[in-house]
Amino acid sequence: MMMPRLLAALLALLLSSAASADPPDLAVIARSQGTPEIPGLKMVWLSPWGDVAKAHPWRNIIVHQTEGPAGSARYGAQEQHKNPTRRGVMVWVETDGTVYWAVADNLIPTHTDGADRNDNKYIDNSKTYHQANKDTSIGVEFAGNYPDVTKGPTDAQVSAWRVLVRVLRARYGIPLDRVYAHNWIDFKDARYCEGCALATMAREWGE
Repeated sequence: MMMPRLLAALLALLLSSAASADPPDLAVIARSQGTPEIPGLKMVWLSPWGDVAKAHPWRNIIVHQTEGPAGSARYGAQEQHKNPTRRGVMVWVETDGTVYWAVADNLIPTHTDGADRNDNKYIDNSKTYHQANKDTSIGVEFAGNYPDVTKGPTDAQVSAWRVLVRVLRARYGIPLDRVYAHNWIDFKDARYCEGCALATMAREWGE
């Protein structure tokens, strides 16, 4: 007679343990402070997160690709950390998928060329022209397309981006249609479409 009760108690204990082992919701992590562990990301925190309520009111995400070799994201992020408002971005992604958070999110790095594209070649630029600029947009820089600028992101970068874009959108309340490639908002190098593959992936992945 005691066996069913014992089995039920053991089952309840196992279910409770499994529930407690579940990782925290990504949206909850994204709104936190400090240097949280983010499932699916190898994050190097040069600038820990502060209170998100005091962050700059970011409205867009712009994907960049730098013509640097493998390993250059670390250097770029370190230099950005030393001088946050220099030409560069808040977040850097290395070819191995490591993400460097270089700048506190209440500061504004200098990136984009003023969102001067207005030809509607890739998207409706009436929503970006002189609007999706450094003052409104988080820049994410993917390293590694050197010496071949047409080389796409690595599999590790794509995997990191799948998580990172969700974190950025959740932290700052940025809608999916405000994830842009640099080439979509500025006239860039004609040899390749900077950031286009990554921005397209993010939109295709959806919510």
